[in-house]
Amino acid sequence: MYCRLSRDDSSSILTQKAMLSRYASDHGYRNTRFFVDDGYSGTNFNRPAFKKMIAEVEAGHVERVITKDLSRLGRNYLGAIAIAAYSYMALIPLIQPPIRS
Repeated sequence: MYCRLSRDDSSSILTQKAMLSRYASDHGYRNTRFFVDDGYSGTNFNRPAFKKMIAEVEAGHVERVITKDLSRLGRNYLGAIAIAAYSYMALIPLIQPPIRS
């Protein structure tokens, strides 16, 4: 599960984690792990936890990626779409849970 919070965002890491944990639990996903980039801009993909997550995907250690929304992956939407396409090609589902109140 990937969380990112830049200095300009209003959705806290704790809020994102709670939402993603609830979604994973509701859908029976176990052995979850968080990759968290707190305080990093989404304008580039040179973020420590993001790079670690991609390495884990490439190593075959990740079955699915769950994130609050596509903008958590990156504000560069072409790059984020490329990541989504990469996920699809690697047969790793990219899940964006519906927002619940």
